[in-house]
Order: sequence, then structure tokens, then C-alpha cells
Amino acid sequence: MSKLILVRHGETAWNLEMRYQGQTDISLTANGIEQAGKVAQRLAEEKVAAVYSSDLSRAFVTAAQIAAVHGLDVLTRQDLREISFGDWEGMTYDSLDLDGGGTKNRLFSHPGEIEIPGGETFLEVQQRMMEALRELAERHEGETVVIVSHGAAIRTVLCDVLGMDLNRLWAIRQSNTAVNILEMLPQKVLVSLVNDVHHLR
Repeated sequence: MSKLILVRHGETAWNLEMRYQGQTDISLTANGIEQAGKVAQRLAEEKVAAVYSSDLSRAFVTAAQIAAVHGLDVLTRQDLREISFGDWEGMTYDSLDLDGGGTKNRLFSHPGEIEIPGGETFLEVQQRMMEALRELAERHEGETVVIVSHGAAIRTVLCDVLGMDLNRLWAIRQSNTAVNILEMLPQKVLVSLVNDVHHLR
């Protein structure tokens, strides 16, 4: 069995402004850096063999604080990135509906069916994320690994392992620096923790 600890990055300015970040490289706020330090202490007692991260800075900086506690370097991977929101990146959530077409409502009610102009589908994100996690679980059989990624990307993973339709994606909360734990067994995946943020209290 491999234990994968999935962590969402700390807070960014675009999180606060409710903008679609996607793969735009937005830095952590001062509060986000503090959150990263708190989740690093939360995971300090874990016997972590490796720390992987999306190559976007908000994930990497979060991962670097976790890795430092364990005397490890961060290993970056592009396939752990957030969904590409394409032409929508930088837009506020509400501005999607300025065309009067109900795009925002479709994104939140049927995310598994929406096509983002110039971006990815949630199914494409789910497929690349699951491929990456299976590869890392095999590489680190019997070990614990931390993987720092992004809110929507982690939600797609949880939908897969819990057998949920991607249209239920937004029913899963993923707060900044949320901790999620997957136990990767030969024939199944057990979810033992979702959206744990008690380190922020």
C-alpha cells in the first residue's frame, strides 16, 4: 500500500478576488505563506518519502515548506497542474455570465459536460491526475508521499476514487491547504481523509 497525501496550495490574491486561476502562475498571499507553514507543521510527524508538486508557484511554495520539515527537495510535475481555464483565466466568476448565456451556471451545475474555450475538460484533468497518482503510488510502494496540487484537480481525483460523476465535482469542498489522504491498494483506493484544515484553526 502507498499513502498519498494530497494538499491544495495556500491562498492567492485571485482566490480572494474569485478569479479563475487555472494555469496562470499566481503567487501566494502573505496569509497563503502562513497557511503553508501551518500545513507543513501539521504533516511534520508523517514519515514522508517524497514531496511532489505542480510546477506552478502557488503549489511549489506550499510544497517547499512541507519538504523543508522533512529535509527533502520538491519534485515538480506539470501533470499535477490545475485545470487550464483557457480564455477564462483572470476573469472573475461572475463575469462569465456577462454574455447572458448562462455559462457560469453551466460550469457549476454540469462541469463534467462543459468545454472551456482554449482550455481543458474536467475529464482530461481527471485522466492526467489519476495517471500521475497511479505512477507515483507504484514508484513509492509502501511509502508515504505528499502531493501538492490545486482545488479542481484534486476534486477530479476524489470524484474518480469515490465513484462520483464529474457533474458532482463542486459538491466536494477543497479549502486552501486542505489535506486529503488516499490509501492506494492493489485493487482499490481507500479515501481516509477529505478537506482537513484543522491546522488553520
